[in-house]
Amino acid sequence: MGPRILVFLAVALSQVCTIPAMTDGADFTALKALKDIWKNVPPTWVGSDPCGSRWEGILCANSRVTSITLASMGLKGSLSGDIQSLSELQILDLSYNKGLSGPLPSAIGDLKNLTNLILVGCSFCGPIPGSIGSLPLLASLSLNSNGFTGSIPPSIGNLTSLYLLDLADNRLTGTIPVSTATTPGLDLLVHTKHFHLGLNQLSGTIPPKLFSSEMKLIHVLFESNKLTGSIPSTLGLVKTLEVVRLDNNSFRGSVPSSINSLTSVSTMFLSNNDLTGPLPNLTGMPVLTYLDMSNNSFDDTEFPPWLSTLQSLTTLYGYIMVLCFPSQSKLSHTHP
Repeated sequence: MGPRILVFLAVALSQVCTIPAMTDGADFTALKALKDIWKNVPPTWVGSDPCGSRWEGILCANSRVTSITLASMGLKGSLSGDIQSLSELQILDLSYNKGLSGPLPSAIGDLKNLTNLILVGCSFCGPIPGSIGSLPLLASLSLNSNGFTGSIPPSIGNLTSLYLLDLADNRLTGTIPVSTATTPGLDLLVHTKHFHLGLNQLSGTIPPKLFSSEMKLIHVLFESNKLTGSIPSTLGLVKTLEVVRLDNNSFRGSVPSSINSLTSVSTMFLSNNDLTGPLPNLTGMPVLTYLDMSNNSFDDTEFPPWLSTLQSLTTLYGYIMVLCFPSQSKLSHTHP
């Protein structure tokens, strides 16, 4: 073998040995910081090139980390502020890792490309940082089933791309924020489909301003809080609603007649409140399937004749039945 061939082979081998990593250096540093504070990371998290060696749960584009999806991995530890270096991150899903705890760092607001923040069923605690309202592309905010405390940040109202807002099953307190002349609020989320705020300790009234005819909501789930006052008539403006849960609160007064205009509602829970007055006429709700108004203090009445017009109704709780329902096979009922 001639000397020229040997030189060529030496150069080729040196090039193979010095192939540059496919992962951006700052992104690797951020992932390594997470690896160092987490226990039970996937066994593929070895080496210095997460993109090139395909670390489990990591997706990349053009050498930048765009997705971290590590649901149900048994991870333990916290989420450090180092995550702010992952500036191209679009999806962060750490759901169902009960060993992940501690506060959500305010640096989460620096991830301007984030579209999905999914931390369901972890043990994060402390307040939800107001910086979360600085994520212009965020479509899914799922922080349910954690231990978050404090109030709902009004800055969430800045998330104009939001499809799902799920803060249920935490320990959130305070009132439901709506916009003022100087601060945003949830009433600005006119394109959001889901308001899931149940199983918290929210108090005060539901501000009438929260709802408007511009909204595209299909779920309003506010059950099992400490909400008081009356059910706002503006709820009837949201024609897209399909499920309404206001049960297990302390609402008073009569059910507003505007509820009857929610023609797309199939499920409605108003049970376990202090509602009074006449039974609401619901003839305008043709697809209503499940209705629970039990454990309130409505006026005594006989079986409402209009009830038989609800041809989709299969389950009814909360009326004192004194007449037979014409289509007896369709309706189950209980006493309050």
